[in-house]
Amino acid sequence: MSGAGPGLRSVEEQLGRILAAVRPLPVDVLPVTAALGRTLADPVIAAGDIPLFDNSAMDGFAVRFDDVADAAPDAPVTLRVVADLPAGTSLDPALGPGEAARIMTGSPVPGDADVIVPFEDTAGGLSAGLDDVVIERAPRETGLFVRRRGGDLRTGDEVMAPGVRLGAFQIAAAVAAGVGEVRVSRAPRVVVVSTGSELTAPGADGRRGSIPDSNGPLLAALLVGADAELVGLHRVGDDPAEVTRVTREAEAAGADVIVFTGGVSAGAYEPVRGAFSADGAGRGGIEFAAVAMQPGKPQAFGTLPSGTLVFGLPGNPVSVAVSFEVFVRPALLHLQGRADIARPAVRLRAAESWRTPPARRQYLPAVVDLAAGTVRPATAGGSGSHLAGGLAQARAFAIVPAEVTEVAEGDPLDVILVG
Repeated sequence: MSGAGPGLRSVEEQLGRILAAVRPLPVDVLPVTAALGRTLADPVIAAGDIPLFDNSAMDGFAVRFDDVADAAPDAPVTLRVVADLPAGTSLDPALGPGEAARIMTGSPVPGDADVIVPFEDTAGGLSAGLDDVVIERAPRETGLFVRRRGGDLRTGDEVMAPGVRLGAFQIAAAVAAGVGEVRVSRAPRVVVVSTGSELTAPGADGRRGSIPDSNGPLLAALLVGADAELVGLHRVGDDPAEVTRVTREAEAAGADVIVFTGGVSAGAYEPVRGAFSADGAGRGGIEFAAVAMQPGKPQAFGTLPSGTLVFGLPGNPVSVAVSFEVFVRPALLHLQGRADIARPAVRLRAAESWRTPPARRQYLPAVVDLAAGTVRPATAGGSGSHLAGGLAQARAFAIVPAEVTEVAEGDPLDVILVG
């Protein structure tokens, strides 16, 4: 259910318009070890088997199963040790009947051996000499503790599909499969601009009427989580000419995306609206809309002739956080060709009751208790978009449908985890 009220655009429609305007970014070829956070443009194909050879899963002795099948504490089997195989060796010693090779984890298994007997199942263990070994317990089956070549992946297998983000696990898998380079999407280049003559630098002495600019640092940090590159961070006053100037500078710097905060409502001092409205100081092409959500009702989006995407978000910090999560983050991931652009939602029950705005979907900064399966507001002050202090406690957004006017304790809600 879209939940859009009269004169309001649904969240789904606004996001659909944004994603329809997104065009894939160019592709880079990078060493796989330098591609952390990038999105695959092509599949990763295994260049070698995993494992590359039969190897031991235990420290012990490589033996023939038939030689030790009847070993027991009261009837041990003694074998002659003919080789010592540390990790990294390339030796493949021959093993005749009654012979064994001492072997360490990861070492190649001799071709004549078909089972590994761990040190724990011998009389002497690791301290046993290299002349003979006494086997006290028989392995339960042939092949035990032998990692077979290609048991994980074979040469030519697909390791990962296009659209996958390369995290630590994915890079390790690619390297293990013998891959040296990958084709990945370029990171989106983003410029962030906070607007408002009342804004001051972080840490500046406060004065009556001034507000610290928390939106710039907020978005700079959120961009990291979306694998984007911050190429400019600006703060301008309530002057459309300043918005036009930083826009042109961002385009000249090759920005793929510009994100403005503030200046998009219908007030008297709205520099983003003034710069991009048809009769303003800047160029048209940026659409201003009212979206059926709380917070984040006023939104702006469009594409400049250069192809740069422009987002205009509300000025209050909670609105910025929500708007980034709902609109900007999916667009940045879509630019990169990411297969999954939406966070998965979990179903939790409200730990307390609260009222919600009529006819607008609520995205409430929330605290979750996954063990108890509950969610509650991050601040006792309500859901006001100015309550930036509550963001310090928030690890999620609770999503309340537009048709719900009050959440009761115990009600089930969809919750997206963001921190």
